[in-house]
Amino acid sequence: MDAPIIGITTSYESGEGTDSAKLSLDAGYVSAVERAGGVPLMIPAMSSMEAMRVAFTKLDGLIMPGGPGIGDGLIGVLPDDLLPTAPERKQSDLCAFESAQQADLPILGICYGMQFINARFGGTIYGDVQKEIGVGPHHPKRSDEELLSHGVMIESGSRLRDLVERPSDVNSYHIQAIADVGLGLRVSIRSSDGLVEGIESEDGRFVGVQFHPEKMPGTVWDVLFTDLIRRCTP
Repeated sequence: MDAPIIGITTSYESGEGTDSAKLSLDAGYVSAVERAGGVPLMIPAMSSMEAMRVAFTKLDGLIMPGGPGIGDGLIGVLPDDLLPTAPERKQSDLCAFESAQQADLPILGICYGMQFINARFGGTIYGDVQKEIGVGPHHPKRSDEELLSHGVMIESGSRLRDLVERPSDVNSYHIQAIADVGLGLRVSIRSSDGLVEGIESEDGRFVGVQFHPEKMPGTVWDVLFTDLIRRCTP
């Protein structure tokens, strides 16, 4: 049986003009998919829904990785140290999400990716969670570049509870945070200070986490990628 092919969307940096625009993807996502037994395939930013649908005929699952600030369902405003999503990436991510929906593919959203999924289902997000609800910093740029980690609690009855018996601490690289989950989604993980750190759909096809498991190889959080591969395997 062939290994499932997992599409991974990419970041888009506008630059000074169209000739200097850049696409990028942290290598950790690629490595995580390979370790889990899948074949990673980078999806460049595309403006054409038709082109995206053709690309998705080759895919068995989708990862939507970290990125800039989400503007949909925003509570408050984006702070100065968080850039908004480039229109090119937003359009491409919308095409990718819709194509995955039409093909009934499993999706794993990470940080921005989780927030993007939540917004598609009508959920809301704090523009700056520190400012809006008074929690401590959740991003190194807010703590003099000191790496941050914290404990999490997995909600009973969630899909993730069946996968992770004893969760380890997670890293923290976010300024925004989910306020209300979208219709058909439920909270699966919370941080030690109560923030939403994981969501999942009722049918288990959508899974999202606020932290970055690709930066924690060899921990219990590898299960997020192995579970995605299992869900993509016929």
